[in-house]
Amino acid sequence: MKKITLYILATILFRTTAIGQIQHAKTDNARIVILYEDGTWIYKDSLTTHHLNASIINKLEIPKTTSKDDIISHTGYSLLYNEAHEQANWVAYELTKEETNKLYERTNKFMPDPLIKTGSAEDRDYQGYGYDRGHLAPASDMGYSSITMEESFYYSNMSPQVPSFNRGIWKKLESLVRTWAIENNNIYVVTGPILTKGLETIGPDKVSVPKYFYKVILDYTEPGIKGIGFILPNEGSKENLENFALSIDSVESATGIDFFNLLENRQENEIEKTLCLSCWSWNIVKSKSSIDEPKSTESVRCNGITKKGERCKIMTHNVSGYCFHHEGQIGSESPQISEEQITVHPTQQTIRNATSMQCSGVTKAGNRCKRMTTNSNGRCFQH
Repeated sequence: MKKITLYILATILFRTTAIGQIQHAKTDNARIVILYEDGTWIYKDSLTTHHLNASIINKLEIPKTTSKDDIISHTGYSLLYNEAHEQANWVAYELTKEETNKLYERTNKFMPDPLIKTGSAEDRDYQGYGYDRGHLAPASDMGYSSITMEESFYYSNMSPQVPSFNRGIWKKLESLVRTWAIENNNIYVVTGPILTKGLETIGPDKVSVPKYFYKVILDYTEPGIKGIGFILPNEGSKENLENFALSIDSVESATGIDFFNLLENRQENEIEKTLCLSCWSWNIVKSKSSIDEPKSTESVRCNGITKKGERCKIMTHNVSGYCFHHEGQIGSESPQISEEQITVHPTQQTIRNATSMQCSGVTKAGNRCKRMTTNSNGRCFQH
């Protein structure tokens, strides 16, 4: 990197265009120069070929923390829990090409994190507030083992997300990250909410509802070493993901978190200050799966019964016909409701009128599950 002097600027003919916090300049020989705010510059075409002497760095994905004892390590990811907001400051993991191959289905069994000494959030904190239990480390990134899949449903890995955000642009970004893992063989991911004072809270444990979420990605494979960041508002959006892309430095400024601090300083500075959209692909590639995922169904009204004995008004895409508040009622004897209440949609009526049967799933102990279910696939919600 070099400092551009007035003399150099005077002798290079260029035209500049602002992109975010970076300017692009064209020299008289048509090469593109990237100009940074601090006065340094680099030729754009050197970004993907510039060798930074990459070597294996253990736990490269872990951000800088004051005490390593505060980090919670699970099989597939690590996190730093924020007790004041009842969710993680960050969740970090390495994702390899092989790990994008999905071998296990979603468990959908949300549970408190047993490693959080102060206690993590739990079911009651989300019930009835209209927010999704949004994964930070996606379940689809953890489908390579039964343990990682199960641990991905710990509440320490959840944050309240607007449904249209969680199921829309956030899901799209998660799919894009898996594409990058496939294309680059392995990447490092850090993701989380931006937690500030005065946020809305939900539940008895006062779980904060973030206004923004971030994600930073590092490809540390030569010769195309690169990094990129995103900050997205917690709301539905039809915008292209490129419009939310930032340099990692920009995400650090917004979160106060020092990402990838184990890199050598010169290397870290160059990667984190650079935003090169053309260095990344933007077409999502589906990862391989050894199981058939259930097709998304048309949204239907939940078949569950509220504490007041009324039918739940929440709309759900779950094939069981029950929203997450009432998944526990699947296969159980629920209060009877009138005929007019169960004819909202033919799909619902078919599911509700199905014959109850013993779940065909197998427990961890190797025994057949004893739950009864009305699901057409013969399995309860845990299997």
